[in-house]
Amino acid sequence: MFKKVEYGGLNSRQKENFNFQKVAAKLADFGFNCLRLTDDWQGADFIACHIDGETFLKVQLKGRLTVDKKYVGKDIYIAFIHNDDCYLYPHDVFLNDLIAEGKMQEESNKWKIDGNRSWPQPPSWARVLLAEYMV
Repeated sequence: MFKKVEYGGLNSRQKENFNFQKVAAKLADFGFNCLRLTDDWQGADFIACHIDGETFLKVQLKGRLTVDKKYVGKDIYIAFIHNDDCYLYPHDVFLNDLIAEGKMQEESNKWKIDGNRSWPQPPSWARVLLAEYMV
């Protein structure tokens, strides 16, 4: 009756739903209830509400490690899954870490022209920076 799906066989909307469920399940272990939004609200795909009643995270769900100028200053967290590991990082803090480490200079054309950068597979240097954001 139950057969695991192949992620690669899903369409883009199905992948987004799949990823949301995976991230929400991980965050539940930390006391968060995730509320999916029908339309992006202030850059967020969903809101993660903590049981403390005071912590609310605006989360943008991505399929890969991403930074984007359109999220700067919006208090957005980025969530993505890589090899069954879930990462949730504060966009602006992580972007500042990338800049401080000199990692955006080597990506200058993509960053300067398009205002965004993503990595389908996080490079080894990025995995070091992401370690503290693994959920």
